[in-house]
Amino acid sequence: MASYILRRLLLMIPTLLGVMLVTFLVLQFVPGGPVERMISLMEKENMVGGGDATGSGAFSSYRGSKGLDSEQIAELQKLYGFDKPAPERFVIMLSNYLRFDFGESYYHHRRVVDLVIDKLPVSISLGMWTFFLTYLVSIPLGIRKAVHHGSKFDTVTSTLILAGYSIPGFVLGVLLIVLFGGGSFWDIFPMRGIVSDGWDTLSWSAKITDYLWHMVLPITASVVGSFAIMTMLTKNSFLEEISKQYVLTARAKGLSEGAVLYRHIFRNAMIPLVTGFPSSFVAAFFSGSLLIETIFSLDGLGLLGYESVINRDYPVVMATLYFYTILGLLSKLLTDLTYVWIDPRISFEEAQ
Repeated sequence: MASYILRRLLLMIPTLLGVMLVTFLVLQFVPGGPVERMISLMEKENMVGGGDATGSGAFSSYRGSKGLDSEQIAELQKLYGFDKPAPERFVIMLSNYLRFDFGESYYHHRRVVDLVIDKLPVSISLGMWTFFLTYLVSIPLGIRKAVHHGSKFDTVTSTLILAGYSIPGFVLGVLLIVLFGGGSFWDIFPMRGIVSDGWDTLSWSAKITDYLWHMVLPITASVVGSFAIMTMLTKNSFLEEISKQYVLTARAKGLSEGAVLYRHIFRNAMIPLVTGFPSSFVAAFFSGSLLIETIFSLDGLGLLGYESVINRDYPVVMATLYFYTILGLLSKLLTDLTYVWIDPRISFEEAQ
């Protein structure tokens, strides 16, 4: 197993380099980079201030701008690190990333690490509650649906969760705001941020209550659509195990239905569900919904990523991609190791 883990870790290196290289190359050809944006802003300021109006829209060295001289353009390129060839910039970036130096945001003018840390509480809140509520509700519900397969309970719950799945999260979010966020009906829940103003001055119990009260609507909008997949996966997994021969043998020995379900079926049926925990956990924490964050005015990583792409904030784009790629690769490795831990019959060493 140690050799398998080592091989997987070594394979992560070329994968990570490939992802970063492809993204870096794509960014080189995206129009309207940070230098071009700054040149455009400076040309507009010059025009407003009575400068040369002939520098209308063309971009400096890229299109022969008349608004700024070559020295000013060279200073801007040096400021943003574009005075060096692309291969050299890529090597410098990777060497900095190995030391966890992700540079400074072009748009926010702050260290990327500090910027991400400030946004984490929102994304962690959304991800944590979405992950735990999905599993806490879906697994017991899926088990009961499997046990009562074909019953009225199974039919009604399937209809409800599929209806919830068919409604996009942002649409449900808007509906919840209209109904309960001071829209056209009841003003019950707050609709901005994850805590109230003056939260630091509240007692611990009041802080917890205030935080939970703010999270009700965004978590509801985020989690409802997640129930269907996990519930049906749980149900189908248990139905498959219930029909196997060892279950009939256990019942023939006189074991109760509870003993058969939780001592025999449960462990085998949970294998495909438990092994998905690592990747689902990471995905829930760091793949925050942009639309949910926008609707409920939550300043999280989803909104940060969107703004970074729109504003050509390359340090934030590349740093977050680097971080997410590492987490994604590690979660895949943990998923494979979980298979072995849950089912000792699986051996990756023998397969190789």
